[in-house]
Amino acid sequence: MRSLLGVVHLLGSVLSLFSILFLVPMAIALLYHEAAFSAFLISATLTLVAGLAIRTLTLRFRTELKARDGYLLVTLTWVALASLATVPLLMLLPGLSFTHAFFETMSGLSTTGATVLSGLDTLPRSVVIWRHALSWLGGMGIIVMAVAILPLLGIGGMQMYRADTPGRAKDARLAPRIAQTAQLLWLVYAGLTALCALCLRGAGMGWFDSVCHAFSALSLGGFSTHDANIAYFNSPLIEAVLAVFMLLAAMNFATHFMAVSKGEAGTYSRDPEAKWLVLWIAFSCLGVSIHVWLNHVYPDYATTLRYVSFNLVSIATGGGLYSADYGRWPVFAPMWMLFLSCLCASSGSPGGGIKVFRALVLLKQSAREMFSLVHPQAVAPLKIAGQLVSNRVVFSVLAFIFLYFITIVALTFALLLSGLDFLSAVSAIIASINNVGPGLGAVGPGNTYGHLNDFQLWMCTTAMFLGRVEIFTVVILFTPAFWRK
Repeated sequence: MRSLLGVVHLLGSVLSLFSILFLVPMAIALLYHEAAFSAFLISATLTLVAGLAIRTLTLRFRTELKARDGYLLVTLTWVALASLATVPLLMLLPGLSFTHAFFETMSGLSTTGATVLSGLDTLPRSVVIWRHALSWLGGMGIIVMAVAILPLLGIGGMQMYRADTPGRAKDARLAPRIAQTAQLLWLVYAGLTALCALCLRGAGMGWFDSVCHAFSALSLGGFSTHDANIAYFNSPLIEAVLAVFMLLAAMNFATHFMAVSKGEAGTYSRDPEAKWLVLWIAFSCLGVSIHVWLNHVYPDYATTLRYVSFNLVSIATGGGLYSADYGRWPVFAPMWMLFLSCLCASSGSPGGGIKVFRALVLLKQSAREMFSLVHPQAVAPLKIAGQLVSNRVVFSVLAFIFLYFITIVALTFALLLSGLDFLSAVSAIIASINNVGPGLGAVGPGNTYGHLNDFQLWMCTTAMFLGRVEIFTVVILFTPAFWRK
């Protein structure tokens, strides 16, 4: 019980910090003279008071986190922040239910980009920036941000970092102290976001749209300021800028930091995830564009390559932005794009899915098993980029991939049971658990998730949440071993 209350105490600290984010929409409301200012002020006050109250009431239980406490804290944090983030939406958007509001905020914090809202062009700008601010914060990870700040309160953060950081990034430190590592990652993240906003402004976007879409691109969040998404701008230059930054966002941010700090572009070629990510996407853009062109979807190959490249990069990396209704393309193209979303994000990036590193481990382990069948006495170590991968890591990867696909199957059957058609159901779950956003069929580009019933929305929300925290973080809470002393 004392350990649980210690976790609750830290949750109060995180809630208090989260109240600062409300200053962003409050500033926009003042700038554009919107009445929404009061709703965000009330929400910020409620969040701050709740955080301080929890922190004060549990102060005597303050303690250093144990390894398993981090998993519980991550789960509670995501649920609590998504719940509190609904308050301004419920106050400002009449007729919006809690289910719809929670779906929207979880979609933002998990960087999924699926939405139940329509009429984005006419929404108050403070509401629009709130959605993007949630996705930007969720992009690098709320917990990683807390790790950088909580040590100032005398609280260690290693367990939080390990619980919320995917793959090999858990062990890739840029600095001796974990707080320094988190701060450096945020520095790279914020710097690339600012650079993206400047590039979008130079490409023809207004400042407000530039900042919002920079938030979306670097967080791989998928939210846009317009119902038509990127098709609203009809600009090849804007699409090219966004595609480049979504590719950068899908790479390990530790790799970006090392490349910038050392001034060596070769850092990327030494990162096996970055190399395979670029190769998979480049060959896919070429192959899919030829396939779509041969089916006469667009009048010429140049136009086909433009639309295929942007949308494929966006969906494959988990960016979720779109410039065309790719649901109308030959079915191979969008299905291949969704398949790539399972594989193409790197560990240490805001992207979802299996991650490139796990896919490479699975591929090499399959080859190693076949080699062992032919040479049963041989010792065949598994290496990636010359680095030995321990059997413990291999077993962990296999367990994750098993849970990943079982989760997709279970939630897809739940949607099928609710009456949703197969294409819409399976694509909604894949798009949600990979934190992509738009799926196919009833939830394809140009449509929203708003017409789904409450049960279907909760299934998709569950998929988004599990995908963002990488399944193990939540599933481990339901094992008897977790609760044993």
